[in-house]
Amino acid sequence: MASTDPARKVEEEGKGEGGGGRGGLRGCRRRRRRGRGHRRRGRPHRQARGVAVTTGEEEEDVLLDLKRSSIDSIRRGAVEGAGTGNVKLLKHKENGKVRLVMRQTKTLKICANHLVVSTTKMQEHAGSDKSCVWHATDFADGELKEEMFAIRFGSVENCKKFMETVEEIAESLGKNVESEDASATAGLLENLTVSGSNTAEAEPKVETAAPPPAS
Repeated sequence: MASTDPARKVEEEGKGEGGGGRGGLRGCRRRRRRGRGHRRRGRPHRQARGVAVTTGEEEEDVLLDLKRSSIDSIRRGAVEGAGTGNVKLLKHKENGKVRLVMRQTKTLKICANHLVVSTTKMQEHAGSDKSCVWHATDFADGELKEEMFAIRFGSVENCKKFMETVEEIAESLGKNVESEDASATAGLLENLTVSGSNTAEAEPKVETAAPPPAS
């Protein structure tokens, strides 16, 4: 027979839903915690205020970007692991100079930073067809140093693409240097004139000095 006492009735209902006085309270608390957790997860995360990050590459166009490359610096015959990351060939929008830049994937530390010049020569690595080596005057540490680098790629195709691109840039720079030298030589020849058969030395030209202004 159901009890007519209101207090007993509330107690019996609590036991029926929660399986006991203390158990019912625990279940109620769990449900409340779950509800708060769902509400927290449903809220959008506050975004950190944007911070302008400059990489020094803003004025350059990307000619080549190869990911998951591993580069080593070879100094005095010893191999020093520089890191793994993305290697890029960047061309400046104004002066047209091309440089090689590589940063570590996690720390973004610069592993290599040097210009590709007309004398840059890529050589295949004797032990792997996915690797190549070259010499460069590098600036990764903040000062110019003569370095020898060895880089490994994830595939033979990427290695060939890298070598071919660098060689094409170096070859084009070599042609530009040759054309500039030829133009300069032609200009010097045009300025040369024959002043007769007199072999006497010409008197040096004396520059006139203007008087100082009156005080």
